[in-house]
Amino acid sequence: QVQLVESGGGLVQPGGSLRLSCAASGFTFNRYAMRWYRQVPGKERELVAVIGRTSDTNYVDSVKGRFTISRDNAKNTVYLQMNDLKPEDTGVYYCNVPLYPLYWGRGTQVTVSS
Repeated sequence: QVQLVESGGGLVQPGGSLRLSCAASGFTFNRYAMRWYRQVPGKERELVAVIGRTSDTNYVDSVKGRFTISRDNAKNTVYLQMNDLKPEDTGVYYCNVPLYPLYWGRGTQVTVSS
């Protein structure tokens, strides 16, 4: 079964940085793209970043130039380096793999204070 365990969230001041990690298991990690989403209560879950099998990346416009998604296939882990954090980056961050039905872990809370 797909298992995704996010970590690395926390409270940070605007302009600060965090690195999120997602430990994945239950599937052949290097055969799938990996994705980071975020969600604020009362709002739709938003796709933030995607990394493909060959480490090609895509980002939502609001985080371009500030966030970097990466993967370590030897560790079955995907990362999200978040720099120059803004209050609007606050939310619960989830990693996800495009296997259906989608599996959602518990996420990790990122709070950017203002």
